[in-house]
Parts: sequence; structure tokens; C-alpha cells
Amino acid sequence: MSQRGWERDRGDRLSPEIDTSRPSISRVYDYMIGGKDNFAADREMAEKAFRIAPDARGAGLANRRFLRRVVRHLAAEEGVRQFLDLGSGLPTQGNVHEIVQEVDPDARVVYVDNDRMVLAHARALLATNGTTTVVEADVREPREILGHPRVQEFIDFGEPIGLLLFSILHHLNDDEDPAGVVAVLREALPPGSFVAQSNFFNPGDEHPEAARQALAAEKLFNEHLGTGRWRTRDELLAFFGDFELLEPGLVPLAEWRPGPDETFEVSPTYYTYVGGVARKR
Repeated sequence: MSQRGWERDRGDRLSPEIDTSRPSISRVYDYMIGGKDNFAADREMAEKAFRIAPDARGAGLANRRFLRRVVRHLAAEEGVRQFLDLGSGLPTQGNVHEIVQEVDPDARVVYVDNDRMVLAHARALLATNGTTTVVEADVREPREILGHPRVQEFIDFGEPIGLLLFSILHHLNDDEDPAGVVAVLREALPPGSFVAQSNFFNPGDEHPEAARQALAAEKLFNEHLGTGRWRTRDELLAFFGDFELLEPGLVPLAEWRPGPDETFEVSPTYYTYVGGVARKR
């Protein structure tokens, strides 16, 4: 879709800060899960990823299904009524606020992102939703997020919070201290809160073919997006700190409490995308 086509379809102009000639993490992911808010550079990047991992689209869809199961569980089973979603990405069907507000219309959701296209879409989507807001901020600056006036207005740090980190920490390079970022966020959560994550994963010798795919994908992402880390199990578990992992632990996305009608195909990519949820005691 051309830039002009996007303007015509959406009835609104793109910000000059949105560079459509370079791939964007959010838009590449949007294309991978069948969205329409992407451009030629994003589609080209995604197609390169498909050559390494032909079932990458399935992995993206598995991430969305994982998000929905997790959010529904936290809202319906754990009683969480406020959510902080970092790196929320482009809106699609089954957004966090839609899921939690089916359980409780007064539940509060704060989306945080620094992609201008994501922010424009989210603000349009939430124009009439009084219990959900979107904040422009960078996950690498967690104290600014926690102290943001809109976050402080919507989130009560004396009550349990669902902190959502779906497909965001693997876009922080090691020198950006993702473990330190998550530690600051965890420390701010009150007891009874939850951290939910999905991350790229390198399974190493446990699944050698998947490990080779992970290394090739990491090289591609860093060459074209400047970011992307497929981390080890120990590295990913460290992001949960001393929080208590819910069953079944840190697992391939499709294995986290699937519904009775959910099916999935096992492939190398299946083992390179994992998630989990943990509770603050």
C-alpha cells in the first residue's frame, strides 16, 4: 500500500516523522499477522524473515493468541483490573482493553509505545474509551513511564497490576540493559501483580535446528532493523526476577494454557518464541 493509499483509507495524514522507506518493527509484525498498516519496506523485511522461517506468520499469530489467553486469565481468574501494556504495537482484533473490558467495563488499560504510527492508530481507536489511554514513551526509560502523568492518573500502584511485555524485550540490545529495565518495573508493582512476557528464544542444543534458525534470524533482524535478540532460557527467566512463575512455566507460546479447540504445528520456529506469566508474592 502506498503512503497516499494509507492517507485515503484512514482519512488522516501521516506524520513527517514516519519514515515509510525503512522497515518498522510494528509494521513488519502487522504484515506478518495479516494486517494492512504496513509499507513496501516492511513487507520486504517480512518476506526475508519468511525465507529463514517459513512459518513465522504462524508464530506471530501464536503470540496474539497467547496475549489474549493471558489477559483473559488475569482479568477473569486473577481479578486484575488494571493493565500496563508496554510496546503495545498496532491495534488489531482482540486488543487488551477489549478483552479485559468484557470482564469488567471499568477495568483500566494504559498502552505505551514510541512508534508514531502506533500512537496515531491507538488514539483514534480509544477516542471514546474513558478507561483506556495511550502514552508516548520508550520502554528503555522505565522511570519516565512509571512517573508519566497519564500512567499515574490511570494506574493505582496500591492495587494489583498486569504488566504486559509482549514481544518487546527482544528488541532491547544487551547494552540497553533489558534486565535492569524490567527490574525497575517489577520493583514498582504492588504484591499480587503479574508480569507477562513473550520473547524470541534460542533453545541451543535442546533443538539444534531451531537454534540455527534463531541465529540466522537474529543476524537478519540486526542488519535490517538494528535490533532483535534470541536469548537463552536463563536470560529470559532472569527477567521474572523472584516472581513466582505460573504453570506451565516458560514454554512455547502455544503451550501456555491453550483452549480445547486450539491446534498448532510443531516446527523449528515453534521452539524459538516462548512466553510465561509470573506473580509478585
